[in-house]
Amino acid sequence: MDKLRITGGQQLNGTIEIGGAKNAALPLMTASVLTAEPVLFNNVPDLMDVKSLIDLLNDMGANITRDGSNLTIDNKSMTSTKASYDLVRKMRASVLVLGPLLARFGTAEVSLPGGCAIGTRPVDMHISALEQMGAKIEIKDGYIYATAPENGLNGAEIVFSQKSVGATENLLMAASLANGHTILHNAAREPEVTDLAELLIKMGAKITGLGTDNLEITGVSELSGAEHAVIPDRIETGTYMIATAMTGGRVVLKNARLDLLDALLPVLKMAGVDIEQIENGDIIVERAGNGLNSVDITTKPYPGFPTDLQAQLMAMLTVANGAGIVDETIFENRFMHVPELIRMGADITVKGSSALVRGVEQLKGAEVMATDLRASVSLILAGLVAEGTTVVNRIYHLDRGYENLEQKLGACGAKLERIKT
Repeated sequence: MDKLRITGGQQLNGTIEIGGAKNAALPLMTASVLTAEPVLFNNVPDLMDVKSLIDLLNDMGANITRDGSNLTIDNKSMTSTKASYDLVRKMRASVLVLGPLLARFGTAEVSLPGGCAIGTRPVDMHISALEQMGAKIEIKDGYIYATAPENGLNGAEIVFSQKSVGATENLLMAASLANGHTILHNAAREPEVTDLAELLIKMGAKITGLGTDNLEITGVSELSGAEHAVIPDRIETGTYMIATAMTGGRVVLKNARLDLLDALLPVLKMAGVDIEQIENGDIIVERAGNGLNSVDITTKPYPGFPTDLQAQLMAMLTVANGAGIVDETIFENRFMHVPELIRMGADITVKGSSALVRGVEQLKGAEVMATDLRASVSLILAGLVAEGTTVVNRIYHLDRGYENLEQKLGACGAKLERIKT
């Protein structure tokens, strides 16, 4: 498995171009299953998760072509409604083919998903909601076997027991081709959900309530092809903002959107980070003073502080002045980066779902191990400011969600090298 060697102590100064959002691209790609016409996507990131989903759709009979960041998916000749274990196990988002397959073909056989080991993240809400739409579902031998009624799925009023991005996306797609009217109560409000809804509307779906937690969908008999640009990755944007704050440099972020980061911006401002959007749309990030101030955060569903930025923010707190508290309310196993940060000299005390982080004067380079996607990048951020050399093992997690990270950071002055093993 590849490693990343980082020599700390370099300021970041330069320009970074933000890519398309992984968490938007994946559901958008599965939405292509709903139509027999080609769907063209722009601004698609070149990531392992995207490649894994391309492999899955190809295995099911899709015809997919890629030209740079443009991706065309044609599911006219899709022949299989089975998403096999060998492909689904690589990435949790593969379960998002369940709703589209049921809606268009009336049947689906989907392996229970894999992905990062950061919590239980059950698929019960997906299954329960589809059953309310008339689907017959059985879980056997690690697979979800689902069948729609003879005349197709039926609209229903569905109340999610908790916010779930995946369940909201699956049901949004399924309801677009269902008979009658569907209402999704307590739906997730993440920008990636809205991006999916906007694509579906371009394809001919009838959806209202975008950006709210009550989505209403009136099913149509068929959907058409469309062209759609993936929104910028707000997690990648936030990660590079935090990296800039930690190193004390000045970085210009291109193709980013501040409106997707309403929860992060005030936190960084309190920490002593200046963020300015200039006339051409570029975003300038730099530290206001010589040091950073500690802050407290609590992860919550959107529009709250994103759990996908919790590990990066914690890395920043390890070198901030004072002490900050991090409360993780989304995933129960999302403090697995803490022992690795402690190996680098961080002062962190965990009690249940809360972590008290006392800033230290200097982190020390060490050999550490990435346990999931966001944990891996938090260790890289720590390595950027640590004294000496840090080696991050198992960075295959990183390749699932960060496009050309070494090149982007390297172009801004970071010293890091991928070690092939």
